[in-house]
Amino acid sequence: MQSEEKSSTKDSDWIKLRSEDGFTFMITAKAARGSGFLRGMLESGFVESTSGTCTLALRAAVTEKVMEYLVFKAQYDKATSKEEIPDFQERIVPELALELLMAADYLET
Repeated sequence: MQSEEKSSTKDSDWIKLRSEDGFTFMITAKAARGSGFLRGMLESGFVESTSGTCTLALRAAVTEKVMEYLVFKAQYDKATSKEEIPDFQERIVPELALELLMAADYLET
């Protein structure tokens, strides 16, 4: 039974991330697994693994930026040293920096 639940969220599946202020975002399971916290939720027996919806204790602005980073990380995960990888720090506004640092720790990204 456990193995059936693990296969319920394939890399090509879409996952819903819900922020604490009620906004919902969609992200691929492959990108979501870039977070140790989300990977644990999706590959366990928790309800999130079958429903494909994870609720986070983060504001929508922070959740959106975390999702953007997870997609960025998945996109450049297999990049070779010859490929030019853009600097993600340029996408972070100073007003979110501290919250993003805490979210990265919380989500194990």
